[in-house]
Amino acid sequence: MALKSFLIIGMGSFGTHLCKALAKRKCDIMIADSDENCVEKMLPYVTSAKIGNCCDEQVLRSFDIPSFDVCFVCMGNNFQNSLQITNLLKELGAKKVYSKAEEDVQAKFLLNNGADKIIYSEKDIAEKLAVIECSTNVFDRIELAAGYDLIEMRCPKKWVGKSIMQLNIRHNYHLNAIAVRTGDKFVPLVSPEYVFGKDDHIIVLGSSEDAEKLG
Repeated sequence: MALKSFLIIGMGSFGTHLCKALAKRKCDIMIADSDENCVEKMLPYVTSAKIGNCCDEQVLRSFDIPSFDVCFVCMGNNFQNSLQITNLLKELGAKKVYSKAEEDVQAKFLLNNGADKIIYSEKDIAEKLAVIECSTNVFDRIELAAGYDLIEMRCPKKWVGKSIMQLNIRHNYHLNAIAVRTGDKFVPLVSPEYVFGKDDHIIVLGSSEDAEKLG
């Protein structure tokens, strides 16, 4: 599986958590901030780093924005800068932009100016985004306890046409399949005889790491 490439603008609390979470998954990460100290402390975690004012279109243009799979705008302390950077990223061809907001009115403006998704909280969301965006098969994740997550994932190709019993999912993959969703159809408490289809989304209980291995 090819590594995804990420741009993180703003090395505050959220940007730092997000960067470390992505680094754990061996991603290609570029960071940018106007504060040299903030950038320097994150150098061990990233592929490349830039010091500069990202409100400047020429600075952003130099980053080759279309080359990134996802761009994160983590300028939590300056909404005007966040709004401007979000708008510039889209104008420069960003594929997907996540922008940080502190309240709903900020989220509304960011969405109207190019943001694809809004980020509200800190470390927990950083971990969740890292899991979802680094995996080709994980759609959502809710942490229940250390090592136990509720995960919605795409049915792996090698599971298609086979039943839960045949696959012996709990033993072979350390996951428990608890429900299946196909389009608008939802099957709760799925039986061991259920045969998976290629369009199934499976809700499993287990660790994100085990689910990611199936991508």
